[in-house]
Amino acid sequence: MASSAIKPGVLVSLQDLYPSSPFFKQGVSLRVTGKLQDYSVDTAIAIISDGNFSLKIDTQHLRNLNLRLGSIYQFIGELFIEANNQATLLARVGRNVDGIDLSLYSQSLQLLRKFQADQLNDQKA
Repeated sequence: MASSAIKPGVLVSLQDLYPSSPFFKQGVSLRVTGKLQDYSVDTAIAIISDGNFSLKIDTQHLRNLNLRLGSIYQFIGELFIEANNQATLLARVGRNVDGIDLSLYSQSLQLLRKFQADQLNDQKA
């Protein structure tokens, strides 16, 4: 029987999404967090940012998510990359995470990656 399970969204920061990054792949499932900078009701496209980094989010499949400019959101979905390396996340889950400290969140993500790398190295030894 073929498995059609939805893949979990890999935790990434917006800084991690550049063309040579291992996370910058067509169709990869990601979880991203950032402040809502712009939103168009007509196109259902949102722009989130974290520092100097931003990402387009296609929210057409989200229901009952009230988007407010300036609020912080977390989205899980699949990354789609156009020919000019313009990335858009097709969101399947979105939630407001106002109150999260993005700097502390970034630090915890770095510590998680270090822990996972250490665990992988311990298994090889």
